[in-house]
Amino acid sequence: MLPTQPELTAASTATASPLFPFVLQLADTSLILAHRLSEWCGHGPVLEQDLALANIALDLLGEARSYYQYAAELEGQGRAEDDLAYLRPAVEYRNPLLVEQPNGDFAHTIVRQFLFDNFHYQLLKGLKDGPDARLASIAEKSLKEAAYHLKWSSEWMIRLGDGTPESRRRLDKAIATLWRFAGELTTPTATETQLQELGLVPDYAALRPAVQAHTAHVLAEATVPEPAPPFAQLGGKSGRHSEHLGYLLAELQYLQRTYPGLTW
Repeated sequence: MLPTQPELTAASTATASPLFPFVLQLADTSLILAHRLSEWCGHGPVLEQDLALANIALDLLGEARSYYQYAAELEGQGRAEDDLAYLRPAVEYRNPLLVEQPNGDFAHTIVRQFLFDNFHYQLLKGLKDGPDARLASIAEKSLKEAAYHLKWSSEWMIRLGDGTPESRRRLDKAIATLWRFAGELTTPTATETQLQELGLVPDYAALRPAVQAHTAHVLAEATVPEPAPPFAQLGGKSGRHSEHLGYLLAELQYLQRTYPGLTW
């Protein structure tokens, strides 16, 4: 893990809206997971699921773009969406640790996706009814896509868990590896807590019952015992990342950093 970094740079916090770090966090989360899923393109277990993974990646990328555009406006420093996505070091990213974890095998990707989708769907429902009109608009557009994502990953959790001995073995291994990262999704940072107290973003404590209920339902259908709550691995939302993010960004940011100012 990298050492603790300040929540934002002094230049950013001097003039930015208090929503800026939260919107940037949403953008980083969707972008990093979209990139991870894009790595499956051409490598899916069957063509239909290869295309499904690519489509989910595109949905998340579109969502990330909307968030980055709004974050750039909230910051008020003249940066654009490409600057925020491609020209920041790893320690400035605020995505949770879960989404930067490597793809592993198909079961590993499914568990990571399910844990994220379950939280993401509930978060978007809360944002859709929130006081910020721009966030509400993005959430309303993304919610239909997120509902499909959750349905897809939930069904695959059930198929793998209640499938062959080999699929069950792989699912159990993925759960043992990734479950500790789920807690960070519903554990607010100091910034999120402040925004929740101001009523600007959903209260994560209010989201947990629905997240936990769906988790329990899917695991029961998959005939998988619900894991004991592990020690929550935190840090990504505060800029303390695993080594995986640096390698991911080296690939993601290569073109823009090699040819500065490149545009389509």
